[in-house]
Formats: sequence, C-alpha cells, structure tokens
Amino acid sequence: MARQQSVKDEVIHLRSAGVDLGKRFQLACARTPSPNRQGSWLLETERFGTTTAEVRRLRAWLVERRVEVVIMEATSDYWRTVYYALQPHLNTMLVNPAHLKGIRGRKTDPSDAAFLARAASSGMVRASFVPQREIRELRDLTRRRTELVRAAGWEAQRLEKELEDTGMKLSSVLSNVVGASGRAILEALIAGERDPGKLADLTYGKARNKIPALIEALDGEFTDHHVFMVRHYLDEIDRWNSVIAAFDVRIAELLAAHQPDLDNLDTMPGIGRLAAEIIIAETGGDMAQFATAQQLASWIGVCPGQNESAGVSKSGRTRPGNSNLKRLLGTAAMTAIRNKDSYLAVFYRRIAARRGGRRALVAVMHKLAIAIWHVLHDKAPYHELGADYFSKRNPERAMRRMLKEANSLGLTIRFEPITAG
Repeated sequence: MARQQSVKDEVIHLRSAGVDLGKRFQLACARTPSPNRQGSWLLETERFGTTTAEVRRLRAWLVERRVEVVIMEATSDYWRTVYYALQPHLNTMLVNPAHLKGIRGRKTDPSDAAFLARAASSGMVRASFVPQREIRELRDLTRRRTELVRAAGWEAQRLEKELEDTGMKLSSVLSNVVGASGRAILEALIAGERDPGKLADLTYGKARNKIPALIEALDGEFTDHHVFMVRHYLDEIDRWNSVIAAFDVRIAELLAAHQPDLDNLDTMPGIGRLAAEIIIAETGGDMAQFATAQQLASWIGVCPGQNESAGVSKSGRTRPGNSNLKRLLGTAAMTAIRNKDSYLAVFYRRIAARRGGRRALVAVMHKLAIAIWHVLHDKAPYHELGADYFSKRNPERAMRRMLKEANSLGLTIRFEPITAG
C-alpha cells in the first residue's frame, strides 16, 4: 500500500521509517522521495508479525528501501526484540511515547507509523538511552532484586499482622521483628516456650535494654494455628533471602570492573552499596551518555518543570523520568537530611522555609543527581561542602539574619573581627 504526500517541512533524513509496535503484529511505514513528483513523498505501509522470522523480514524490507533512520516508541517491552534486531544494521531510535502524541480523532496504527516516519525525517525527536547488553542484563538483575526485597518485606508485614492476632505487641518494642532478637523469640514460641520472662531473655545487644517492655508485650495467646502460620512466614522470608543472596553474588560479579565507581558513590550521603549498584545499572556508569549534570537530572526526572505563558511563569511539575532512580534518590534524600550538620540538611531547611518540605526534598534529590554525575564523570569521591557553606559564601547575609533574630528578642549584637593573639 503506497500513497503520495506533499510536505514542505524541513527534511533532515530523505528516507525514514516508523514502526508502530504491538503484541501480535506491527506496522511499518517507510517515507521515501517520490520518483514522479519532486518535493513529494511516498509512504509505504506494511504489516509484519512479531516472531523472529517476521522481524528479520521487517529488517530486510527496511534495508531494501534504504531508510536512513528508523523510529519506534518504547511501548511496554514489545520494542526489545525489534530494536535489538534492527540496531546493528540500521540507524534505529527508540523514543519516549510521551514525546510523540498523535492528533486526537485520527488515531490508527497506520497513521501512527506514518507520524513516526515523518518525525524521523524532520529530526524533531531525541533517542532514548538504551545501554549496552551487559548493562541491560545488570538492570534486569538489580530491578528483580528490588522486587525480591520488597516481597520479603511483605512477608514480614504479614508476620506482624499474624502476631497481632495473638495479642502480643512484639513489633511495638522491637524495630525489626525478624532480626536476631525477634527471630530468637519467634523460634522459641514455635518450639513451645510461653513464659514472657524466658522469651525476653533471648534478646541480643541493645534489645536487652527493652526486656521489661518485652515481658509486658509478650503477654498473649500463641496457639497451634499461630505456630503453623508463623513458621510458614519465617520459611518464606528465608526463601526470599536466599534468592536475594544469589542475586547479590551475580550482581557483584558483573560489577567487578566498576569497583572504583562503587567506592566513590558510597561516599555520598544517603547512598550505600546497594544504591550505588542500582545507579551503575541504570546509568551504565558512563556519563558520556549525558552531556551535563543537568541532563542526567532531567533524565531521572528530578528537574523542575517549566510552564511559561504570555510572559508569566507558572508552577511546573517534574517529569516522570527513570522511576527506579527517582525512588532511590527520594530515599537517599530523606536519609541525607537527617545529618543536621551537613550541606544537604542546611540546603533542605533553607528551601523548606520558603517552598515547603515536599519541594525542598525534590531540590535535595536534584542536588544528589548533580553530585552523582560529577562523581562518575570525574572519577572522584563526594566532596562535602559543610553546614557553614552558605554562611561562608555570603557572610553579610548571615550577619543580617543574626541581627534580625537578635532584634526580635529585644537584643543587639556587634560583630568584630578576630585578631590573632
């Protein structure tokens, strides 16, 4: 099927193609110069299946038409097979569907493919970041490990819910019911021990300071049904933990060459070993993919949006970005601001006083994204600016603030330089 289209838009690629992906079939549209009419374009649309043989036929069809660029949207995971098959042979671009939206009321698979082909010819889209195979495999491992950790956490929550049915308030005293002390108490309960004093005496370390509270909390009715259920939940947690340990070993093997980067990332506030592994897996560890630190922050989705109309700037929301890194940076930011004597904590308080806590937390996430880029780009550890960074940068402003606070208390202060004794 072919039809002519007369377009006067600026053309960067004379021969382009768009592929509209689906689960059972895909439509490809090739946009090539018309041999009969100068300034017009020939649109050829063909339907293909999704099997490996059909993808090879698609590749041959595109090569035969000598297309210079192929565009497809990152639709679910359907793009993987097609992209991996085309990318070594053709200039293939994977684009964010949010950046390309067709005209409402004219939504069909052929029109989508034609729209993608036209967007490819004009060069008005930017390719998404698709890392190399080893990084893609590492991503699969770290993302699955995150799911496994979450699943183990759900089992621990179900265990706490079961303990509530016994009347025992173990989770109100111990922060981790399945930790060393909690596990010892639960194993003793399963074995038949019911004396709160003997159970509380099984604790370790700092938990022994809570023995009086534990004796009171362990006063309840632990039946045979609870024995069966608690045993089940503990076995499930052990099973998940064993799988997580296997993933840890596999991930460590693949990250052996990135050890210097992992060590440098570990120096950042709120970033531990597991978080550093996720950062390498998501970004590839090579900042050549991101020209600036701001571009990395935008890709993650921790940049403030821009919404200006008629010269008036309105509130802008952050874009979706990489959900895995955004979630990680949110946790890291909340951890980092707990250190009251750090630069990020002072920065958070300054922003929160004017813009509120939620916006201030996103600002800290943005700072962490900028720091990640510099740590990986410069191959250097994190440099802590210190809580007095803003005072040193603008001492006059700091003095005005102190004067204002003193005056509000009915006091006056005088500043004099320190002379060397």
